[in-house]
Amino acid sequence: MVVFLTSSPTGPLDGSRKVDGLDKKNHFVEQLRKYWKDNSKCCIIAASPDQYHINDEMCDFFRNVFVKEDFSIQCFDLIDRRYCNFTKEQLHCYDVIILGGGHVPTQNQFFKDISLREKIEGFNGIVIGISAGSMNSADLVYCQPEEDGEAIDLSFQRWITGLNLTKTNIIPHYQMVKDRYLDGMRLYEDITYQDSMNHQFIILVDGSYVLINDKETVYGESYLLTDGHIQLLCHENESKVI
Repeated sequence: MVVFLTSSPTGPLDGSRKVDGLDKKNHFVEQLRKYWKDNSKCCIIAASPDQYHINDEMCDFFRNVFVKEDFSIQCFDLIDRRYCNFTKEQLHCYDVIILGGGHVPTQNQFFKDISLREKIEGFNGIVIGISAGSMNSADLVYCQPEEDGEAIDLSFQRWITGLNLTKTNIIPHYQMVKDRYLDGMRLYEDITYQDSMNHQFIILVDGSYVLINDKETVYGESYLLTDGHIQLLCHENESKVI
């Protein structure tokens, strides 16, 4: 299995940098081509399994993006609540599994509903995580509060079981949310810094990613947050083994 944990593979979500198709920054497309097979069978697993119209649009969008970049594709299927009765053997027939972006706890629950942790174990193809999909790839997932009320909700679970594709906890979109306030608190200084005590987070800006093959390597601007302290981990256009 080769795993790409991205923040956003199609460019910054805040529009700070224009990207047409896949983001080629930090050699992402170049690296992906090394592992991509001809006539790859692909599927994308939705983060919001019941939002059918949005999921259809998402599937069409990413299919077109990969075709535009001349990645050879035999099929590009969607897995949401309508199409979730598949076996481990059927999942392993794909060459590429994409874990879509969205609300981390919602996607995590869907992954549990379809027993994805058990079914993806031993997969021999490419896995591409997008935002929430990257976060839910961890063995123990950190759910950074995102929606109003989550930071002050004592019942909100910030640590939940993920897919166990990595022990690394990814937090995406740093350039977009680092100065955000949530529930009257600073998202990072007042919330995430506290949650990093005795934990380690790899924080990515859009355009950076972690590649997992025989080792874990971060590409592009990224930060290490642990025990309430943040520091630059890797510069843009550089890579570093984690």
